[in-house]
Amino acid sequence: MEFGLNLYSVRNLVGTPEGFRETAHKLKEMGYATMQISGVPYDPALIASVSEETDMPVVLTHVGLDRILNETDALMDEHALFGCKNIGLGSFPFTSMEDPVKMVEQVAELNEAGERMAKRGFKFFYHNHHYEFFKHGDKTVYEYMIENAPYINFTLDTYWLQYGGVSIVNYVKKMKGRIDCVHLKDYKIVHKPGKTPEDFGPVEPAYAPVGDGTLLFDEIIPAMIESDTRHFLVEQDNAAYLPDTLGQVERSIKYLKANF
Repeated sequence: MEFGLNLYSVRNLVGTPEGFRETAHKLKEMGYATMQISGVPYDPALIASVSEETDMPVVLTHVGLDRILNETDALMDEHALFGCKNIGLGSFPFTSMEDPVKMVEQVAELNEAGERMAKRGFKFFYHNHHYEFFKHGDKTVYEYMIENAPYINFTLDTYWLQYGGVSIVNYVKKMKGRIDCVHLKDYKIVHKPGKTPEDFGPVEPAYAPVGDGTLLFDEIIPAMIESDTRHFLVEQDNAAYLPDTLGQVERSIKYLKANF
């Protein structure tokens, strides 16, 4: 199997053209095969150059909501320059989720942008966090999106599904055909200095290299394969804040290459 990295994980290293190029070469040497553009200077020519030089295809991006809604054709033209057919959004504001009227309007706008992309052979992907599991009545925002927006595909994020309190494998199975891209992100419980027993114990959830946490990837990844996932992207949000950023993401690729 091949695995990629969401470059947001190493955003502290890829903020300049030189850093992007150097880091991409190091990721390739580790064993990463593809990349998602996020946290990198959005320069289509630069992205194309680094992708070609490292032989690491760009399989997904994260771009701003305004451009997705209002500059859809320009975005597709730019993505064509570096050979990426999947255009992603990291999230839309919670303020647009907690208001049921705004939520319906926002989802409709994203679905329309997705339809425009589909007509040109592109796909729109929405990346979940935990707050999409906020409910209006008996239905979560995420369920509403799945049921009412056929042109929205989903970048399932394993950590945030766990944090949202749902079954990862069940969601993977029911979203077959709409999860070409996924984020493999592990989940662990860590000691948090300053917390007290009155805070339900001095611990809290945290990101972890894939294989170092509690998620059952030996069940999750086979379910994703069965549900037609094509692009498996490691993401570790906090790696950029840790002393050995590259060491963190190297742990993930070593685990994945050894087990899948």
